[in-house]
Amino acid sequence: MTKSSRTRRLSPLLAALVLAACSRGAEEQPAPTPPPASEATAPSPDPIGGTVGGDGSAIELQVLTAEDLNAETLPGELACSFARADDGVLLLVRGDVASGEAAVGVVKVSGYVERVAAPGGFDAMLEGASFAGQGKTVAVEVTGQATGGGESPPRPATLTYQRADGASRVFDGLWTCGP
Repeated sequence: MTKSSRTRRLSPLLAALVLAACSRGAEEQPAPTPPPASEATAPSPDPIGGTVGGDGSAIELQVLTAEDLNAETLPGELACSFARADDGVLLLVRGDVASGEAAVGVVKVSGYVERVAAPGGFDAMLEGASFAGQGKTVAVEVTGQATGGGESPPRPATLTYQRADGASRVFDGLWTCGP
């Protein structure tokens, strides 16, 4: 038997011994106590629908008000909107049919109305799209069939807001496109 084959045979045995020793040591140590509130770090994000990554600051999207929308001039003949089921519109985007011009929209983040755009006009955003703006990307993904009838039935969708620092947050809601 060569030295390398003996080492290979002993390696699993040594690994088992090390694991056993580590687990016994962990049993003997007292459970850690949480730090006092004064020493606590920033709260961890809510794992369901909360902000993940980035500098630790939360991504807060607010409902667009009539005043917000009246203050913005969005070109385009038709629109798509993303709304949470229990709230109002979080994203509104307008574009022209059969156009190479960008669809342009707005989202309200931490109290500020910010513009976003995606190439391809209205037609390119019917099934969802990725909209870019200064320091952000807003992606809408349609996740199901239309939930109603008519010319512009809403469809279940997710909106993922991602900041330049890598933070992101996902919202569930409805994507509606039409007149």
